[in-house]
Amino acid sequence: MEKIVSSGIIDTYFAKLKDNLDIDAAIVGGGPSGIVAAYYLAKAGKKVALFDRKLAPGGGMWGGAMMFNNIVLQEEALPIAEDFQLTYKPYGKHAYVIDSVHATSSLLYHATQAGAVIFNCMSVEDVVFKNNRVSGVVINWTPVLLQGMHVDPLTVLAKAVLDGTGHDCEIASVVARKNDIKLNTPTGGVVGEKSLSVEEGERTTLENTREIYPGLFVSGMAANGVSGSFRMGPIFGGMLMSGKKVAQLILDSLD
Repeated sequence: MEKIVSSGIIDTYFAKLKDNLDIDAAIVGGGPSGIVAAYYLAKAGKKVALFDRKLAPGGGMWGGAMMFNNIVLQEEALPIAEDFQLTYKPYGKHAYVIDSVHATSSLLYHATQAGAVIFNCMSVEDVVFKNNRVSGVVINWTPVLLQGMHVDPLTVLAKAVLDGTGHDCEIASVVARKNDIKLNTPTGGVVGEKSLSVEEGERTTLENTREIYPGLFVSGMAANGVSGSFRMGPIFGGMLMSGKKVAQLILDSLD
């Protein structure tokens, strides 16, 4: 039985990895916008893999606010909440409260059920850059990077790459810095986020969700970070709507 357990995990994991070396969309970062995008892309029949450096994907949604594990959605995001079968309660005008653990686990469940593949404990350290286009991602184990070990990575080819890395906009930063190109942002580079403003942050999260370079899209807090807009705190409707919007943008580009 010991051999069956080990060989079963090894055989099936590496078959899964090999099957996802050439995909339609690579999503970097397992926050709510990335998970939502993975769900809608997979539901549309696209081959999509999500790479998250942490053991438990979900980004900041798990912790709610200051580890009070509830979050808020606004009314505009409720159709997406319904798609993910989230249970919510009204609170105040046009606001709804959801248990953050319930919400995050439901997003992950529905995305994987739709066919999205999630690789946790895996970091994206660079992109594949061909013919002035982002054409894939360069992956390595998170512990390798944390320990600073000199271990070469592997590559995954993708027709579209989504930077869902949150406040740091890591993929957009790497692309701009390494390839001497201008992004579709106010400065041509990563502007960096402003301080907290809930209404503005929620509104501009959706506005800033777009393709910022051929093959490279941004969503969620990374969308605001690259364009110099506001953070918004533990309200997540904009994140969900950003994920759905970017999925449609990627679908349009693929089709």
